[in-house]
Amino acid sequence: MKKLLVTLGLGILPFMVMAQAGHIMQGIGATNMSMGGAATAQPVDINGALQWNPAAISAFDKRILSVNAGLFFSSPVLYSTAPTPGGPMSGVTKDDRGVSVMPALAMVWGKKNSKHHFGVSAFGISGFGVTFPESNSNPINMPQSMGGFGRIQSDYQLLQVGLTYAYQVTEQLSVGLAPTLNYASLKLAPNPLSSPSPTRGYPVSDKGTAFGIGAQFGVFYNSGMGIKLGASYKTPQSFSSFDFENTYLDGSNAPNVKFKMNYPAIISAGIGYSKHKFDAALDYRFVNYTGTAGFKEKGWTNTASVAGFGWKNISIISAGIQYKGINKFPIRAGYTYSSNPISSELAFFSTPATAVIKHAFQFGFGYELNERFNLNAVYHHGTSDGLTSGPLLSPMMKSPDNPYGAIPGSNVSYKMTTDMVMIGINYSF
Repeated sequence: MKKLLVTLGLGILPFMVMAQAGHIMQGIGATNMSMGGAATAQPVDINGALQWNPAAISAFDKRILSVNAGLFFSSPVLYSTAPTPGGPMSGVTKDDRGVSVMPALAMVWGKKNSKHHFGVSAFGISGFGVTFPESNSNPINMPQSMGGFGRIQSDYQLLQVGLTYAYQVTEQLSVGLAPTLNYASLKLAPNPLSSPSPTRGYPVSDKGTAFGIGAQFGVFYNSGMGIKLGASYKTPQSFSSFDFENTYLDGSNAPNVKFKMNYPAIISAGIGYSKHKFDAALDYRFVNYTGTAGFKEKGWTNTASVAGFGWKNISIISAGIQYKGINKFPIRAGYTYSSNPISSELAFFSTPATAVIKHAFQFGFGYELNERFNLNAVYHHGTSDGLTSGPLLSPMMKSPDNPYGAIPGSNVSYKMTTDMVMIGINYSF
């Protein structure tokens, strides 16, 4: 199974860079994204059902294969201000990462009059990444020899393979479960998880990898009169530790470091309504960052390395509507709201992971090419709706009255927008 995950990871992970609700992708595939990610009680397509409620694949009574690929662009902007003897110094750095490709693969086996349904999926469910070039004017990006971090780069991707089973208890009620297998990679430059050298600063890490396991459970109820209800629980995905090999900027070897970062538990509840030419969906999700290794820890260690992100729990609301009044051409629109997991006092620690999208808007459509092929497309735009801001932090400034080492008169802040175009093809056997 590790060979399978590595093979899938080598093929998919290099293309995955995303940042939506925290570091969680808000939707999977063109159809689910165009519905704002809402699918817990409204399985419009197999990708949304497999991702958010395994019981909901009972809505599909045939074998369906879905292949999706999207072009994703994010544009974080990093600001900082630091006090100097000559007065405050401020600067701005824009990300220069460019466009990334986002794939998704899924298949469901269903059959009319059968109580048993099966599914398999390979989804990029999480990620973040920035590339802020070194700067001589932005304090936080100034060379390490001048007290900054220099070039800041991060790459985190998580591939999840799900094996899903749903059982139709009655005509209206289904239950489902999905063991999940995970493969993640993480690279940081500089690596703040390592202790700095007094003369050579923070090292740069190679790309560390980790394997994880978890599960998802769900229940789905279709009244048959339009109203649908659904709920699911995704357990924490427990990972092995990333094992980083570090190198100082002068090329010399730095001590290796290990870091454990799990994926948070997610509770989802939804309501759907279908009538004549309309399908509507509304989901609520609770993401438990404060109980997740790598995110619950915060502050500096005794050796001046970063203990963790210190993120708060967040709530996500997803809503979508589909209009089927045009023959073979459904039109969809969706909206997603996410609260911010980053507190102002700890904003500095999330500079490599500016994963804050508060409002996301989607518009998409489908087209039935023939009885077997369906084409789907979506456009997404997301915005952080303002800055996440807080003081610059230094382990040298840490004290009982200043536990995180806030530098007086300093500031670090960032914002971002995201845009994506995705196309998917479904084939019904």
